[in-house]
Amino acid sequence: MSHGAHKEPLYRKVNTQTHRVHHDVGGNFRTERQAAGESDASRGAMHGKSRRGLDYTPLFRFLLSRVGSEWNSVYSEAIARLDRPDPIFWLVALHEHERQEKVRVGESSYYSGLYIDAAGILQLVNPDLRPQDLVPYCTCCTHTLNAVRFGSRP
Repeated sequence: MSHGAHKEPLYRKVNTQTHRVHHDVGGNFRTERQAAGESDASRGAMHGKSRRGLDYTPLFRFLLSRVGSEWNSVYSEAIARLDRPDPIFWLVALHEHERQEKVRVGESSYYSGLYIDAAGILQLVNPDLRPQDLVPYCTCCTHTLNAVRFGSRP
C-alpha cells in the first residue's frame, strides 16, 4: 500500500434507523454480577464485551476475495483498515481444531470459514460449499452464504 493512498475501513456503522434491523441491544455488564471477594479492579472496565453498531461485512468480503493470497500481506492490509483485529478471526481459524466450513455472523448471515495453510496461504475450509447446499432454519428470514441468498421465502 502506498503512503499517499487512502483505503476505506473494512467495517461500517450500522444504520440504526432501519426497520426490523436488530442491533444486539441490551446490557452485557448488568448480567455479570460481582463475585464475593472480587474487587472492582479485577473485574475490569464497566462496559460490555461486544461492540454494537458496527458491521464487518466489508471485512468478510475482503477476506474471501483474498483466498489464495499470502496471509501475512492479507493480515497487514486488513489490520490497517480495522478498529480492532478480533473480527478477522471470526472467519479465519488459526488452529486446525477451530476450522469451520461456515461461520454464522448475525441472525441469518453465513460466511465460508477460512484458514491459513502450511505455506502461509489463506484458504477456504470447504471450497465446494455452495449456497444451495444450505437449508435455512426458518422461513421468515433471508439467509445468505457469502452475501448470496439461499433457501426460499414464502
